[in-house]
Amino acid sequence: MSDFDEELTKLALAEDGKRETSVFSNPGMHFPWLQERIETVVTGGKKKRDFAQTTSACLSFIQEALLKHQWQQAAEYMHSYLQTLEDSDTYKRQNAPEVIWKLGSEILFYHPKSNVETFNNFADRMKNIGVLNYLKISLQHALYLIHHGKLEDANRNLSDAETWRYGEKSSSQEVLINLVQAYKGLLQYHTWSKKKTELSEIDKDDYAYTSETGNSGNQSCRTSTSICALLKTPGVWDPFVKSYVEILHEIVPSHPLMLEFHTLLRKSDTEEHQKLGLSVLFEFLDFAGCTKNITAWKYLAKCLKQTLMEGHLVWVEEEWMSRRSWWPTFHFSFFWAKSDWKADADLACEKAFVVGILLGKGCRYFRYIVKQDHETLKKKIKRMKKCVKKYSIVNPGVCT
Repeated sequence: MSDFDEELTKLALAEDGKRETSVFSNPGMHFPWLQERIETVVTGGKKKRDFAQTTSACLSFIQEALLKHQWQQAAEYMHSYLQTLEDSDTYKRQNAPEVIWKLGSEILFYHPKSNVETFNNFADRMKNIGVLNYLKISLQHALYLIHHGKLEDANRNLSDAETWRYGEKSSSQEVLINLVQAYKGLLQYHTWSKKKTELSEIDKDDYAYTSETGNSGNQSCRTSTSICALLKTPGVWDPFVKSYVEILHEIVPSHPLMLEFHTLLRKSDTEEHQKLGLSVLFEFLDFAGCTKNITAWKYLAKCLKQTLMEGHLVWVEEEWMSRRSWWPTFHFSFFWAKSDWKADADLACEKAFVVGILLGKGCRYFRYIVKQDHETLKKKIKRMKKCVKKYSIVNPGVCT
C-alpha cells in the first residue's frame, strides 16, 4: 500500500469516528467530511490541507471507481479531492465546484444508499459554493427530480433558477436560462396534458367541468409563455416546440404554426398522425382570418387527394360531417367564386379542387371556376376536373 493509500485510510477511519450530520448522509450512508469541507469554504476559515499534492492522483482514483461502478469507494475518495476548493491556484480553485458537482452528483445518483433528500442537500450546497454554476446545477438538479417523479419540486427549482442573476448576463447564462424556461414549459405542458385527460372524463354538464376548463386554460397560457420565446432563439428545440404546438392546436387552431404542424404530421408513418394532419387543416380553415390562406388550401387539396388515394374515405367524411352545414356558405358560395377568381386565380383553383372533392362537380363554386378561360391555368383546371371526377366523395352531378 502506498503512503497515499495509508493516509487516506487513516483519514477515512478518523472521519468515520465523528459521526456528525453531513450533506452526503442518510441512514446507512455517512460522509461527515463533506459537511466540514463546505463549512470551511463558506465561512472562509482555514483548514489544514490534507493530501495537498495528491489531488490529481485522487481524481484518477475517483474516475476509475466511477468507471467500475464502485460508488462507495468513489465517495470515500471524494473527501480528499475536496481540498481543491482551497487550492492556491486560482484557475483550479474556480473550476473546483463544477468538477466536484459532476463527480458528487454522479456518485449520489447511483449510490445504493443515496436518496432524493441527500441529493437535494448536496445540490443546494453546491449552488451556494459555485455561484457561476448555479444555473447549470439547478437545471441538472431539476432533471434529477423529474427522473424521480418529483415534478412539483422540479418546477419550483426551475422557477428559482429562472429569476436568478449573478453579475451581467453573459451569453452562456442566456443559453442556460433558455433551457431552464424550456424545461419549465415542458413540465407545465405535462400538467396541462394531464388536466386535459382528466377533463375528457368529466361530464360537460358538471360544474367541475367548467372549473377544470378554466384551470386548463390558465395552465396552457403559462406553458405558452415559457416556451414561445424559444421560437426566436437559434437552436434545436423540437421536443419543446412540439409541446407548444400541441397546446396551440387545442387553444388557437388558427395559429400560423399549424401549417408547419400539419407538414410534420404528414411526414409521419403512423395513421394516427396522418389523420390528425388532415384534421389540423380543416380546423385551421374554420377561422375567417384564414380563408384566403392559399398555402392552407394547397395543403388541404393535396392532403385530400392523398388520403382518398390511400383509401381513408372515412377520415374525410368525419371531418366534413360537422362542416357540411356551414362551410358551403362560408367558403364556397357563388359570391366567393367570383370574388376569389378576381382576387387570386390560383387560390380559386385550389378551393375549387377542395369543393369538388367535398361537394362534387355540380357545386356552383366549382362550375364557375372550371368555366373560366385562363391560358396559364388551363392545364391545371383540366387535371383538376379529372381528379374531382375520380375522387369526389359524393355522386357525380349532385348540385349543392
